[in-house]
Amino acid sequence: LAILGTLCINLSGQSVGDRAFHRHAMDVLSGAGPSVCQRICLEITETAAVTNMADAAVFTEMARTLGVQIALDDFGAGASSFGYLKSLNVDVLKIDGSFIRDLVDDPLDDAAVRCFVDVARVVGVKTVAEFVDRGEVLSRVREIGIDYAQGYLLHKPEPLEKLLGTLTFPLHS
Repeated sequence: LAILGTLCINLSGQSVGDRAFHRHAMDVLSGAGPSVCQRICLEITETAAVTNMADAAVFTEMARTLGVQIALDDFGAGASSFGYLKSLNVDVLKIDGSFIRDLVDDPLDDAAVRCFVDVARVVGVKTVAEFVDRGEVLSRVREIGIDYAQGYLLHKPEPLEKLLGTLTFPLHS
């Protein structure tokens, strides 16, 4: 049996900008306690963050005080991605799949991804390669030094109930 390490939850742009959602989420997370919060990573897309930068910054800081990790999803897809790293305190950069998909075939994608990884190291955050669907892409992701990968090569989407049925949860951390 596996133990769930981290559960990543995608937040919509509407949620990121909704202060009522912020209050509700903070209430739920506070009630869940530190052992649960430390296993949660909230994913916010660049687009959502930019549209609601002030709200996103406040929300992410509140969540981080509870031990929740924050990922900036689809990194690189926006026109001024690096600037967001000065405004949002995040733990993870999820490199947009449009750069990963052709990583081994397109020298520009390779250069961009290496740049993203270098920037992530400078600011002290982990990296995730999205859309890893071929073995050679996974090999290149490893060579570049990306910390984590996701995609159909590693696991296809499935209902949460099915996934949770195969996992055990420690009662205390």
